[in-house]
Amino acid sequence: MENALKITSLFKSFKSEFLRKNIEILKGISISVKEGEIFGYLGPNGAGKTTTLKCILGLIFPDKGEIEILGLPYLSLKAKARIGFLPENPYFYDYLTASEFLRFYCQLHQIKKADIEEKTSTLLSLVGLEKSSSLQLRKFSKGMLQRIGLAQALLNEPDLVLLDEPLGGLDPLGRKEIRDIIVRLKEEGKTVFLSSHILQDIEMVCDRVAIIVSGQIINQGRLHDLISQKILFTETTISGIKEEELKKYGECVSSYGGRTLIKITDEKKVDKILELVHTKKAKIHSLVPRSESLEDLFVGTVKQE
Repeated sequence: MENALKITSLFKSFKSEFLRKNIEILKGISISVKEGEIFGYLGPNGAGKTTTLKCILGLIFPDKGEIEILGLPYLSLKAKARIGFLPENPYFYDYLTASEFLRFYCQLHQIKKADIEEKTSTLLSLVGLEKSSSLQLRKFSKGMLQRIGLAQALLNEPDLVLLDEPLGGLDPLGRKEIRDIIVRLKEEGKTVFLSSHILQDIEMVCDRVAIIVSGQIINQGRLHDLISQKILFTETTISGIKEEELKKYGECVSSYGGRTLIKITDEKKVDKILELVHTKKAKIHSLVPRSESLEDLFVGTVKQE
């Protein structure tokens, strides 16, 4: 499988007039994104995620390092023509309606006039804005602006889609709809580079991830290789047994409506508490083993740094 995006030993620093010295933002990062995958790019605020994206797009220039897009030099027009991009905080001329906005960008992409209406309609439907086609962008919520921005990023049918926090400002339903679109893009053979701090969404859709901290890639790879499958603890909700008695088996996290939530870290005690429930003729409402999550990996990695 070929690389859709390859970054090798990328360095970028900015001059600080206040401190009178250069501040290193990217410190030799290297990333390979395969064609047809969804790649998650994770890091705390100020880690260098947006700076990386700006370098890829040619909005700023790295001090050192190489960037290839679909096997082409990243600054070439052929490479740029195959990219779609949604910034974290998109800003558009807000007196245009959604349809007018997309038609305008169709003209910039030199899409044939005969195809503009169909493409506009298809993309508005894809991002769930067909009912808002005549609404001015100035009346859009942040979530709606994210959607119209995503539609704009897909106008040129890009092979590589770069998304900077595309799920920000969306309600749970909106986030699910955007996740579904991202998965659909992969099914169509496109590559998605997804920068996001919403770890749950990253875990649900990404094939591989890279974690950047203080301008350095600390960890990257396939999720099932990075995340341990070992059970960290078991959560069980029980009613019919006093909390004091349950404390012998684990940590009592909460009690409500006669039910007690217990966190059990010793696997051997899980069987014992099941025997107790059977003996006392009590009731188990839930029993959930918890293995390591992407959030656990991310938080642990950041704390180590």
